[in-house]
Amino acid sequence: MANKTLGLEKSLYDYLQSVSLREPEILAQLREETAQHTMSRMQITPEQGQLMALLIQLMEAKKTLDIGVFTGYSSLVVALALPPEGKVVACDLSEEYTAIARRYWQQAGVADKIELHIAPALETLESLIATAQANTFDFAFIDADKSNYDNYYERTLQLVRPGGLIAIDNVLWSGRVADPQEQDNRTNNIRAFNQKLHQDPRITMSLVPIADGLTLALKRR
Repeated sequence: MANKTLGLEKSLYDYLQSVSLREPEILAQLREETAQHTMSRMQITPEQGQLMALLIQLMEAKKTLDIGVFTGYSSLVVALALPPEGKVVACDLSEEYTAIARRYWQQAGVADKIELHIAPALETLESLIATAQANTFDFAFIDADKSNYDNYYERTLQLVRPGGLIAIDNVLWSGRVADPQEQDNRTNNIRAFNQKLHQDPRITMSLVPIADGLTLALKRR
């Protein structure tokens, strides 16, 4: 995992942010608080969040999924980009981490847009499918336990509409996916997942080398 874009020297990374980042103050405050957290490496980068917000606005999305909330940056950045009637269905297991998220959602005035489910994400996704919500989501972000990436992807592919977009984080896995010496389970899971998406005829995809690698998968019509 990485909380800055991989492969950029600090001077170039700082320049990139100085000429492109338009981060609302509430997001900057959340990011600064999360940087003090023992699990701060799980934080997405602000440039990645800004890209996601741009995509939300470009698609005119209204209904979205956030699988893996942590302290709430991804949910907040999406909620801020959504129209007033927009909705984020957010999935996480941790009351502790999401307590921080709830506080910032409230401060930002978007808490009413975010429906948080504290439960295993697969259970939440299965429940959404069972309640006839397949093909109703415009956008989904997957950033949770890597062993379940394929399971999350398959359920999410059912839930997003044709022409909807799935964004999947950490697909470059701090560069370990390109090192044949790295053979741990999580690295191999992500390698296999990347290969699967590369060959999946149900989507049009692009792996963007931003942050720790972000795959964008457009569900074909």
